[in-house]
Amino acid sequence: MKNFKKVHSTRNRARYKLNLLKDKYVDINILKSTLEKIDGILRVRINKEACSVIFDFDDDFECTNIEDKLSTLKSEEFLNTSNNSSSCISCISDDAPSIKGMLRASSALVSERFIKNNTLKAAVSTSAALPMLIDGTKELFSEGLTSKVLESAAVGISIYRKDYLAANSTNAMLELGEYIEETTVHKSDDLLKELSKPNVEEAWVEKEIDGKTTEVLIKSVNIQIGDIVIVGIGNTIPVDGHIMDGSASVNEVSMTGEAEPVTKQRGDRVISGTIVEDGRLKIWAEYVGADTATQRIKHYIENSLNEKSSVQLKATKLADKLVPVTLGLAGVSYVITKDFERTASILQADYSCALKLATPVAFKSTISKAGHHGIMIKGAKSIEALYNADTFVFDKTGTLTEGELEVISVESYDQAWSEEDVLNLTASTEEHYFHPVAEAVVKAAKQKGFVHMHHEEVEFIVAHGVKTEVDGKSVVIGSRHFLEDDEKIDFSVHKEKIIKSLENGKTLLYIGFDGKLLGTIGLADNLRHNAKESIQQLRRLGVKNIVMLTGDTKKKAQMIAEELDIDEVKAELLPTEKAKIIKELMDEGRKVAFVGDGINDAPALISANVGISMSRGADIAKATADVSLLKDDISAVVEAKELANKTMGLINANFNATVGINSAILAGATFGLFSPIVTAVLHNGTTIGLLLNSIKGVKVK
Repeated sequence: MKNFKKVHSTRNRARYKLNLLKDKYVDINILKSTLEKIDGILRVRINKEACSVIFDFDDDFECTNIEDKLSTLKSEEFLNTSNNSSSCISCISDDAPSIKGMLRASSALVSERFIKNNTLKAAVSTSAALPMLIDGTKELFSEGLTSKVLESAAVGISIYRKDYLAANSTNAMLELGEYIEETTVHKSDDLLKELSKPNVEEAWVEKEIDGKTTEVLIKSVNIQIGDIVIVGIGNTIPVDGHIMDGSASVNEVSMTGEAEPVTKQRGDRVISGTIVEDGRLKIWAEYVGADTATQRIKHYIENSLNEKSSVQLKATKLADKLVPVTLGLAGVSYVITKDFERTASILQADYSCALKLATPVAFKSTISKAGHHGIMIKGAKSIEALYNADTFVFDKTGTLTEGELEVISVESYDQAWSEEDVLNLTASTEEHYFHPVAEAVVKAAKQKGFVHMHHEEVEFIVAHGVKTEVDGKSVVIGSRHFLEDDEKIDFSVHKEKIIKSLENGKTLLYIGFDGKLLGTIGLADNLRHNAKESIQQLRRLGVKNIVMLTGDTKKKAQMIAEELDIDEVKAELLPTEKAKIIKELMDEGRKVAFVGDGINDAPALISANVGISMSRGADIAKATADVSLLKDDISAVVEAKELANKTMGLINANFNATVGINSAILAGATFGLFSPIVTAVLHNGTTIGLLLNSIKGVKVK
């Protein structure tokens, strides 16, 4: 299937619809640059919203050249990364921090002590400081008064005063501080790069060749949705999907933080980036390329790194406001004392870098460490919102409960059929059906020594059930509506038994045989073993209200609420009512975190102050959530909240330390207690200390 379509063309122009542009991570600048390299192309214009590409070309140009190129494009080649930068922090880069500036300044500092000629001293000192003086001058005209402007002024004044020791010492300290800052940020980025797993360069895929199914090695991986991918011992799983055949021990530590390998078998889901340690799997590819979990994590992180939270903006604004204060004090000091040395010393005492750099580094460190532990936090704003959340709202199914149905009872309404026979008949019919109910029945049958019953071809009726024949007699399995209304099977004889089972909170699967109700299988979605403990821990972390949303009856919902010590219950809800309830809670002034996993949870996840999606949730739930959990454990919700609390505590401590320490340094410089050299050491030492504190970050349990 083509990923493009020609919409319109003239002698020198052609317009194409390009499906590749539907991928929100595609960088149109990289794509445009690639397309402009086609021989004969004069200009390329891209409209991402319209998924449209317009080519201008020479008179003799053949459009087949364009189409040949478009047919080979893959979204992985054009994935977008964040490239924003600020005065104190750069984007992720593979370039190592440069030591050249520090060596230049240090060489001038040492050599100046052995030079007797003042003219030569001035030349050496000015030459070493020239890059800083030029950068400071440029920044003055482009951005106004900044920390770099103040530092350049301090060094320039020292050179003017012929205090070359002060000028070179200050320059060396500033270069040292800048090198350590760059190194610190680089190390922080390295933590994030670890999550960007190397792309799998080859994979085995089942293909039909000459009417025979065979395994084909694909080197430049171009796996399609629906392909059957074969993964053996030691290989990395390249797709997200379901296991069709085989069993294996899979190491998921890279994606979930769980060190112990997990046994995976037919019907289980697997995610990209995990490694098969033992066994062999055939996997039906559900998500491939840029849509796999590995790639989504990488780009969620990259696109969230430069997002500024309100506390970050507060730090930036305060730093910018304090630059004129520092400059003003330096001016007043010179007017009063006529002491250039004191003026140069005051100009060194700047808040900007420590305030602007420590906060984003702390956020980045937390996002990275959380990712290594199976918690995908999408940006600084999400951390801050999670910290402020005082009300946690849980959608019951898949969050407080396991999200996996389990067979808890089997009833036979025919003496000729034992409970085991009813279970085996149902499992035999449903074993090729990837539905949660079918999987639960097959699992229960295997645990009790599954004996397969021969049956004819199975017919799957969407949203109803299945039909087949055994020994020439009809077998129908599914909902009550399917059996009673569509297949006209009489339920009246067993009405009381059915009502009793439903009152006990069971979900019933009905089995019909030869036109009669043969029996029922009772299923339940059990509460998570650590749900109550997790709720108690959330309360210890400052959460004031716990709310549960469910479609269950009020009676059943209240029983669960009492067992888990939940404050409020909203029962018998329609899926569309969840977002409305979230809005009502927020209108009451609560800061709401919503935890859900289904397709119908997406509106509530978006509406809440912070949305948290569970690991086995629908893809749309994960895409709309602020926090996505990669491990199926409700305690990860607690970990996320604890991480947010600790991170904001660290940032606030850094903020207070920056303001307090630098204010003391500024006061000392103003009253002539510190020379420019001492001020530079104290100021840069504070910045370095706060950076190291931020990169160390918070501990993850």
